[in-house]
Amino acid sequence: MAELKEADAAQLHQEDVDIKRGDGAAAPSLGDQAAEHAVQTEAAADSDAKPSTTTTERHISIQTKLEGLEVLVDLNGAGRKSCPLCPEEKFKACYSHKLRRHLQNLHWKVYVEFEGQRMCICHLPCRNLKPGLNGDQASGRHVAHYHCVVCSVTIARKTDMISHLKRHVNKGETEASYCGSPDVPFEEPAPSGQAYEIMKELGTNVQLLPNHTTPQKSDTYFNRKMKTNRQLVFCSLAVLAEERNPLECLDAFGATGIMGLQWAKHLRNAVKVTITDISDTCIKMIKENCELNHIRVDGGPRGSRGPRGPDGVGSEAEGAPIATVEVVKMDANVTMHLWPFDYIHLDPFGTAVTYLDAAFRNVRNLGIISVTSTDTGSLYSKSPNVTLRHYGCHIVRTEYYRELAARMVVATMARAAARCNKGIEVLLAVALEHFVLVVVRVLRGPTQADETAKKLRKLVHCQWCEERVFLKLGNMVDETLPCNCHGSLPGKTAVQLGPLWSGPLFNTGFLRRMLSAAVQHSMDDIQALVKNLICESDCTTLKSLVHGPSALTNQVECGVVIKTLQSGGESGAAELSVKRKSGEELGNVVKKVKSDGSLDHPPFYYSIHRHSIRGMNMPKLNKFLQYLTEAGFRVSRTHFDPTGVRTDATLEQFKTVLTKYSVPTYTNVPATQTSVSTEKIA
Repeated sequence: MAELKEADAAQLHQEDVDIKRGDGAAAPSLGDQAAEHAVQTEAAADSDAKPSTTTTERHISIQTKLEGLEVLVDLNGAGRKSCPLCPEEKFKACYSHKLRRHLQNLHWKVYVEFEGQRMCICHLPCRNLKPGLNGDQASGRHVAHYHCVVCSVTIARKTDMISHLKRHVNKGETEASYCGSPDVPFEEPAPSGQAYEIMKELGTNVQLLPNHTTPQKSDTYFNRKMKTNRQLVFCSLAVLAEERNPLECLDAFGATGIMGLQWAKHLRNAVKVTITDISDTCIKMIKENCELNHIRVDGGPRGSRGPRGPDGVGSEAEGAPIATVEVVKMDANVTMHLWPFDYIHLDPFGTAVTYLDAAFRNVRNLGIISVTSTDTGSLYSKSPNVTLRHYGCHIVRTEYYRELAARMVVATMARAAARCNKGIEVLLAVALEHFVLVVVRVLRGPTQADETAKKLRKLVHCQWCEERVFLKLGNMVDETLPCNCHGSLPGKTAVQLGPLWSGPLFNTGFLRRMLSAAVQHSMDDIQALVKNLICESDCTTLKSLVHGPSALTNQVECGVVIKTLQSGGESGAAELSVKRKSGEELGNVVKKVKSDGSLDHPPFYYSIHRHSIRGMNMPKLNKFLQYLTEAGFRVSRTHFDPTGVRTDATLEQFKTVLTKYSVPTYTNVPATQTSVSTEKIA
């Protein structure tokens, strides 16, 4: 018995020793596990901060096609199957046909697409539990979410995921730039490791950075929606190049350089293009885009260009560039103060008022300045304090706010020209959703400056009926308006807006030659717009314009008689002859233009929907234009508003004709009887 007790005690002692050794051995293993856990945590944090480097690390909810989700589960097999993106308690196992509908209608239907990868919604417990009402996380629930294809972060809402991806794009962090795929088409790495995107417009190739749509994040800003603006500017330059050449033209804000490259590539030896920008990144990209379009870069001092051959390039026959562009890293104001130009285009991000003095100071006589303003917040009456600060005008929101913005920009340019003893003639003023484009011809001399300054007037606007008229000196505000709102309503109903430009906004002859240039260079996108501008300038409802060399007329622009087509011919641009008038003949032409008041289109327009009668069916817009013409008024449609009517009729006359040809909505009279009754009322 004693021996048994000693054996049991020895065995127990040995077990205690083994347990202690096991504990001692387990201690470092736990430390190793803790260290490994820390390393894994850091790696996970790094993986959250940086995008994955291989496509195999992506979450299973990120697929390119619906078949990718179906491959995760063998839908062709028999038996019940579980959803790969839902936990068992949310979606129980079911047969293949039901699971296929579940994957398509729940997960695939609400995907977020990014560079060909579709992030489907995931219901797996990838995120922490959302706390319950009592704040207890254990009683919470899992939230559906998306997995970012770039940084693998989980985001619950679809809109938040779209905004998250936009931030990646603005930073240049795209899936293609991290996966190391050999399919990314770039020859030279862009700044910060970003990949170039090549875009072609009007036969010109330009390289774009992934964040080119955000000016705050990228120096090389490029807006695809401004294609119409670039084509209108190109046509205006092409018209000036037909009058005289070679032209010294300036693209003051190059960015990618696409506008200046289009000028040089299509007009060749007719223009000498200078592109300036203050950013080193932009200058580098402009030079690369020049090489991409086989255009020689001249970065030396002005006047150092070598002799040009018959094609406007060097004397080499083969392998020579098709054109030459001068690229200068300099502020736009400094460039315009140093050298004179025949054509200047200003397109800064926002307002261009800070560059107008330098532009008008050194532009040549009968030169053209085109200004693109994209500060629509201040132009379209959304920020009146900014409008007063930049343009010195007081405006309110009206039905004709776009034309008001165009006249405000013209007035600012007229004041800048008058400070330099120069006048302007407005050739084109376009106000669309994203920009306001104004093209003016510069006339030297204090006489021209005085004539221009006389066209700056205040506008009297009725806030009740929106009647408007330009104020003349010596008139009271409420007596100027033809409406009787002041007498029938209490208080003041009229406000003074401006000062604004009261002259015409279009030059018919210039627009006809722009249409000819658009046809010649195959710019189909703006031909309809230019035709609409020609009809608006003439204040006519003509739907088709006469084409052909037999339709030649004489157009007077700034004392210059220009033989031109009534519209752009399809056979190409006609030969334009320009003859400078002598002093006596010029005086006769100006008197003739002033005596014929019908040459200027009426200012502003009325919206047919704004002044419709409640309970009445309005006539069709084209029919209503015909009724106004039959009543003896000049009418046309306007590009400022698709429902607007430009006419010399007052608002009261406009409403009278509209009421006359409107029918009640509750009548069931046939159309023939309605027309007969309308004629009896007339």
